[in-house]
Amino acid sequence: MTIRVLIADDQELVRTGLSMILSAQPDIEVVGQAVNGVEAVALARSLRPDVCLFDIRMPGLDGIEATRAIAGPGAEDPMAVVIITTFDLDEYVFAALRAGAKGFLLKDAGSALLAQATRAAASGDALIAPNVTVRLLEAFAGAEPAASLSQPIEPLTEREEQVLAKVAGGLSNSEIAAELYITLSTVKTHVASLMTKLGARNRVEIAIWAHERRRTR
Repeated sequence: MTIRVLIADDQELVRTGLSMILSAQPDIEVVGQAVNGVEAVALARSLRPDVCLFDIRMPGLDGIEATRAIAGPGAEDPMAVVIITTFDLDEYVFAALRAGAKGFLLKDAGSALLAQATRAAASGDALIAPNVTVRLLEAFAGAEPAASLSQPIEPLTEREEQVLAKVAGGLSNSEIAAELYITLSTVKTHVASLMTKLGARNRVEIAIWAHERRRTR
């Protein structure tokens, strides 16, 4: 099945580069390009792509607000959005994921990871670039440990602990499945269980919880 993609970035060179990379994939088709957030939302609603690749800093409407409009809690029939940016500020990651983004990549992530994130989003999975997760954890490393780390609603199972460690390391679901010799659906089940037990809204929050627990032990 061909994955239909919409690209939104205010820089023509970036749009062209992303389009060339993705169009070279046999299972991905770029169906539209937008130069700002307003156009991105309009095209997303008219074209109904499988995945939207949004830059964060765009005129008119930024990538976070554009994501919230088509993928947020109040969106009707939400679409899959992957944020791709130069990663100027760590808080962009949280804002994007809370707005409903399925993934977060740096513009220098490389063609393989870009295609992988696109496929993951299309299948309902989420991929956060490993270097994004690592940089976030490094940012938290200099801060004081949380005064009271929230405890899981229920104790984590041994397998959930293993998956937790892999998520904290920035691995995708497919990579976790390969390393733990379990199926992709099993990984997704464990990640969903972790989010429920930890009260986390996304993979980055799972990773931060794991990091904080290590620091407070």
